[in-house]
Amino acid sequence: MTDKNKIYSEITEDISISVIPKYEPSESNPAIGKFIYSYQVTIENLSKDTVKLISRHWYIYDSIQEKREVKGEGVVGIQPELKPGENFQYMSWCPLHSPIGKMYGHYLFVNLTKKISFKVTIPEFILVSDFKLN
Repeated sequence: MTDKNKIYSEITEDISISVIPKYEPSESNPAIGKFIYSYQVTIENLSKDTVKLISRHWYIYDSIQEKREVKGEGVVGIQPELKPGENFQYMSWCPLHSPIGKMYGHYLFVNLTKKISFKVTIPEFILVSDFKLN
């Protein structure tokens, strides 16, 4: 497996988060500092209780020291509920002004059985353009 197919995974509170980032050359324009990355996230409920994703909080860095934070409700416009053993997958994207960067963060979930909220770590993953892998 090459770096550009790497899966970044972490389990927190019996919730598994896996991320596969990908550079999108057809959407990018390096000549003007536009580097677009997509990422596929898989969220799997390994617990015995039903959970609901409430919000997200991302930290985004690029190699020219630009830092951003993105917070919001749910993911891709929804707040998925996951029964034990279920998973949810979505795609999103991120623009950077340099060919290398990273993202990480956390989701806020609520355990619908126990009525408690908890944070789930989104593992840090690297964003790197294809031409930087040579």
